[in-house]
Formats: sequence, structure tokens, C-alpha cells
Amino acid sequence: MNRRIKKAAVIGSGVMGSGIAAHLVNVGIQTILLDIVPRELSSQEQADKEARNRFAQAAVEKMQKQKPAPLTSKKNLSLLSTGNLEDNLLDLQDADWIIEVVVENLEVKKQLFVKVDAVRKQESIISSNTSGISVEKMIEGRSTDFKKHFLGTHFFNPPRYLKLLEIIPTSETNEEVVTFMKDFAENVLGKGVVIAKDTPNFIANRIGTYGLLITVQAMLQGGYSVGEVDSVTGPLIGRAKSATFRTLDVVGLDTFVHVANNVYNHVQKEKEKASFAVPNFMKEMLEKGRLGSKSGQGFFLKQGKDILELNPITLEYEPRKKLTAPSIELAKTTKGLSNRMKTLLYAGDRAGVLLWNIISPVLLYAAQLHKEIADDIVSVDRGMKWGFGWELGPFEIWDAIGLEKSIARLEAEGKEIPDWVKELLAQGNTSFYKSDNGVIQYYDNGAYKILEENKRNIQVKRIKEQYGVIKKNAGASLIDIGDDVALLEFHSKSNSIGLDILQMINESIMEVSRNYKGLVIGNQGKNFCVGANLAMMLMEAMDENYFELEFIVKQFQDTMMKIKYSDKPVVAAPFAMTLGGGTEICLPSASIQAASETYMGLVEVGVGLIPGGGGNKELYLKHLEQVPVGVEIDYVQVASNVFETIAMAKVSTSAQEAKEQNFLCQGDGISVNGDHLLYDAKQKVIVLYENGYRAPLRKGIPVAGETGYGALQLGAQSMFLSGYLSDHDMKIAKKLAYVLSGGTVPYGTEVDEQYLLDIEREAFLSLVSEPKSQMRMQHMLAKGKPLRN
Repeated sequence: MNRRIKKAAVIGSGVMGSGIAAHLVNVGIQTILLDIVPRELSSQEQADKEARNRFAQAAVEKMQKQKPAPLTSKKNLSLLSTGNLEDNLLDLQDADWIIEVVVENLEVKKQLFVKVDAVRKQESIISSNTSGISVEKMIEGRSTDFKKHFLGTHFFNPPRYLKLLEIIPTSETNEEVVTFMKDFAENVLGKGVVIAKDTPNFIANRIGTYGLLITVQAMLQGGYSVGEVDSVTGPLIGRAKSATFRTLDVVGLDTFVHVANNVYNHVQKEKEKASFAVPNFMKEMLEKGRLGSKSGQGFFLKQGKDILELNPITLEYEPRKKLTAPSIELAKTTKGLSNRMKTLLYAGDRAGVLLWNIISPVLLYAAQLHKEIADDIVSVDRGMKWGFGWELGPFEIWDAIGLEKSIARLEAEGKEIPDWVKELLAQGNTSFYKSDNGVIQYYDNGAYKILEENKRNIQVKRIKEQYGVIKKNAGASLIDIGDDVALLEFHSKSNSIGLDILQMINESIMEVSRNYKGLVIGNQGKNFCVGANLAMMLMEAMDENYFELEFIVKQFQDTMMKIKYSDKPVVAAPFAMTLGGGTEICLPSASIQAASETYMGLVEVGVGLIPGGGGNKELYLKHLEQVPVGVEIDYVQVASNVFETIAMAKVSTSAQEAKEQNFLCQGDGISVNGDHLLYDAKQKVIVLYENGYRAPLRKGIPVAGETGYGALQLGAQSMFLSGYLSDHDMKIAKKLAYVLSGGTVPYGTEVDEQYLLDIEREAFLSLVSEPKSQMRMQHMLAKGKPLRN
């Protein structure tokens, strides 16, 4: 059937319910958020609609203040309505998808589904966001149509940011419904989907909870401290910065204990049950209300500027410790996570012993359990990567540290190895995954199978393995991504822009002009681009190599003009941090296809500079383009709006907000699923080419001139007198005002682009020579945050 989800209903307005509702409206789905009628209403309030909708309405008000924000834009609230389960029950008739997110109690859920079944329309999808209760038990006594269209959809918190969605079918769920929901979740909601079996806590929480409790046991048995454990269980081993105990503080100890108890109460094997027993000191913490962030103290306590750690023996707080060991120092200088893991896990020092005792049991547990909780090892690995932020899943870790070597050690320690793993080795295999000319295969049921991917997932690494590159240097590579479209991939440190990247942009545009339909500028690093190479610029400035600096800035400006006036379409595909020069690369592109989670801004004032790659001009033009046809343009107001954005170093908190700030225009696209970004950008290139793309015509740019320059200076002077700007801030503001106004020409004068680039370059070079700007640059490089001087 041709199924679509246009309207959704979320029942339960707690943290998860409101977060799911926010994510639904973020992707354009009209949603109603329902909750119960408050029990304590007076007789007068019983007739008051606002009072009866209090819970849902309070959730909507809260989501507008939350950090990180669940909404990609507050404008999305126009798609969200609220109600209650008495007055608005019949509204469920309009919903194509009904999501239950009420308290984790089977009987409460079953009672709710009686009401839902009575009013829902036939063939509407119903799901539960349960984190571990049996979905099979929820459908007892429901209608046949309800059962066929019911499944578990377990989002991870916060729903906007965490990629994982576990889909849990029942024995009666229609296969068409499962297929549709997987496709919908990936392509519309932007999720990474794993199909889980109806077992306690499903996939990620089952393995993740086990791993956390094993870590606590290893800490207690080895005499390590909370801080020592966290210092080695974060980015060092490819996990989130919050590591172990900081993660528990964020999640909430009460939530974690509930999840652990759910497994403890439902598994049958005594050894496994014992693994999920919550240690006594954690029970005491729960009794004392030390729940973590929500209560102000947990495993850590912040006192002034100091962070203290909990002593699990005394339950007193002590100065936070970090684990020190030779293997840690060696690992920090080792390239690649796989090599770091080998260095750490096979070390005999305190760090190596701790990490082996934390990680090896999880590998064995995942191997013993994988067919019980999932269909294959891929689902387990993806569950841990997408739900817990691991860089490698359990089976990928096993491959990384060497399967044969680790099995030999585990057997020497008397550990029981699952038969299917022994079988894999007996067949002469040495890994769970293998790559053959860029094609990934995984081991399953005695043989290797090709890993099937969503066709919209372009994997740059695999394309390079299969087909190589067209050309490359240290900063970037030009790659053929099929259908006569090329990709320019940055791979410098932090994807910062240096002469190598500028050279590759120029060469790529020439190559594409001759042989391709167009070019995508994108990559699959941590961030799209954090700006120009600040360290290089500082070094040149401190050596007073201003001729060299002018050459670099001029080259940057000229290269951006090459992007703008390329005869083939250039589509930028930004994601995550897209700052300074990263934004300047996007602005002149024929079009932008941004990931929903794109944080875009011209932030150069933070290091005592102004944009130097044409960003001032291009953002001003973007603002001009957004003025409706027929409306008289106030050039002073336009310049003022751009001035505010750049002078305050505004950074969008989403691609949607970037559109509201005019970094993106209405014709630019947004990819909710970051994995599909390059595919979507590639399709945009093809559409532009097939529609007869032509480079824009060069034309004069009307500016605010002397009138605007005076107005912008006046505004800056007001902030200076109010104490918001320092002397150096004021100097930067004047330079920026001059550039955005087009200098002291008469109001409305049309100037050419090169004139604006010349005065921008002159202002940039004057600021980079200032000692206070150099101090700001030094501070940013050393501390990672701006200096006010």
C-alpha cells in the first residue's frame, strides 16, 4: 500500500514524549501531544481547557528553554498542538502514527491501548517507546488490525540528537509495516535503525547496561577510583567524552537502576542475573537522592570551580583523580583507534588491566547473546555505536584488537568461548568483518554475507578503496562518486583550510569543468570545516610576513570566486561545525545541501579578525536576495542585520536556523539523516546540471555607503559606552562596518565584487597585524575559547 505519515499523535508528555514530539515537528509532521488530565483540578478548573491540558502544555513550554534544544527552530511549534486523553481521544482518529510514551508499567500501557484501539483508524501504525518491556505482552486482547500494525519503536534520549531507533516487531506485526517504518525512520526521521528481538532491554541497553555494571565491578575489585575509570573510558577508547560515571550522572541513577533491574528480573540464567545486580553503594546513593545531574550530585559533585568524585567505599566526595600509566601516554601518541586499543588492552599496567577487565567481558557477552537479541552482529555493533556513541561496536572492537590473539588470552584465563566463534576460527577466518575491494562482508551462520546498506549511504572510504582518487594532496582528495559527479573531500587536520585545500579547490573546478556534471564539496570527518588554518596565519603575522599573508588571503578570495563562477554547479554539503572559512566556502556555492545538525557561522571576531574569504560580501548578498521582489530595500538595515550576525559571531544551532539567519537560502536543502548528505548533495548537482545550470552573471552590488558606515559605527559606539565592547572590539567593529557598508561611497552606489573583496582584505590584514588580535589567536589555539581583551 502507498502509506504516508502526515499526522502523528504522541501520548505521554514527559522528557521522552515531548522530545519525540519535537523531533516529529522538526521533520515537518503535524503532531498532537497528549497526556492525562491532572487529578488535582478544582471544580472550576475542570471546565478550563488550559488547566486540563496542563501537562502537555507545560512540556511544550519547557522544550523551548531546554539545552540542548529539542527543536531545530521554534517556528516548528506551529505544527504542534496539545491536548489530553479525555477531551482529545477522538483526535487519534486522524493520526497515521500513534506513539505511546507513558510510564514503564505494562498494565498502564495495556489499559491505554484499550482506549486507543477503540478510536484509531484502520491501518494506522501504533508503537510503544518502551525501553525494555515486552511488546508481545502489550497487544494481548487487542484487535487483529491493531496487532498487525503494532511494534516497538525505542528512541534514545535526546531524540533529536541520538541516532539510534530500535524497531521491535511482535510475532503478529505485518512485515510491510516493519519495512515501511524502517524506511520512514531512516529517510524521514534521519535515524539509524536496528531491528531488535522482543527481549529484556532489547539490544543497546542490554549490552550497554551490562558493560556499565562490569565497569563498576572492575573498579571495585581493582581498587580504582571513579575519576580514574572515567579518564580512560572516554575518547581514549573511542567512546563519548562523558565516559562511564559522567554518563550515569547525565542519564540519572534512578533511570539506570530501573533499566538494570528490568534485565535482572527477566533473565533466567543465574550467572547473567548476577551481572545485573546493582552494587550496594549505588543503592545507597539512590536512597540518599544522589541521582546525578538532576539532583546536583551523583558520582561527581561540582564545588565552585572544582569537580569532586565519589568514593564508593565511604560515599564521601574527594578530589577527582586521573589514571596514569605508560600505556596511556603511548596510546595518546598512537594513530588510529584500532592501534590505540591494542596498545592499551595488551598492556600489563594498571590501565591495561582495567580496560581488559572492562572490555573483554562485553565482547564475550555480545557473542553469547547476539542471536537472542538481534538478527546479526551488525545490528549489535550499530546499536552500540548509534545508541551509546561508541566508535566501534563489540565485534568491530574484537577485530581491531586481533581476534586470534584475544581468544588465546581469554582461553588462557579459563573463559568460555561461544561455539560459533570457535567455528569461525576453525574455518581459517580471523575476523568478524572483512572488506573485499570496498565491499564489506560480515560473518553470520557459518558464512560471510555482504553488508546491505541504504542506497543513500555514500561511504567515501569504500569508494576510495574501490576506485581510488582522481587527484589529491595532503589537504584534500578529488573522488568520482558516480553519475558523472565528483566529490572534493577535505582531510587536513580539523579540515582547516590551508594552501593545499585552496589548490585542490582550483584544480577540482578545472577538472569538473572538463569531465563532470558538477562538484560536491563535502567529507565524512568529525566536522565539515572549522575555518582557515589559524596557526599558520598567526605564525606568518608574528613573523611580520604580511606579503605572504596578503598572498594567502587573496588566493582564498580568488578561490571562492572560482566556486561562485564555475561553469558547472558546485554544491557544498556542510554538517556539524561549519565555521569561519567553512561557511565562506558554502556561501558562494551554486547551492547548499546541509545536514540538519549544521552549526554555521562567521566567527572570526572571536580571534580578533573579520571574515577574509569574501564571507562579508556573500552574506550581505544572501540578505539582499531574501528581500521580496517589489519591496524597496533599505541597504542600511540589510548591512545592520549582517553586521549583527558577524559582529556577535552568531552560530546557527541547526540548518533550519541557518536558513533563518540567511546562511542558507530557500532553495538550499536540508538532510535530516546525515548519512544521506552526500547522496542528497549529489542529486542536487545532477538536477542543477540537467536543468541547464549557468554560472551567475557578474553585476554591481548596491551598498549602504557612508550613511550605513555612520549608522553601524553609531550602534557599535553605543555598545562600547554601555561596556559591552572593549577598545579592541570597537576597532574590529569599525573595520567590519566599513567593509559591509562598502566604504564611504554615496548611499545606494553599485560597486563591483572585487572592490568589496579588496577593502575586506585590507581590513583583515590590518587586524591580523594588531598585537591584541594575535593574543586572541594565541588564546584560541591554546585554550579553545575566545579571549576578551
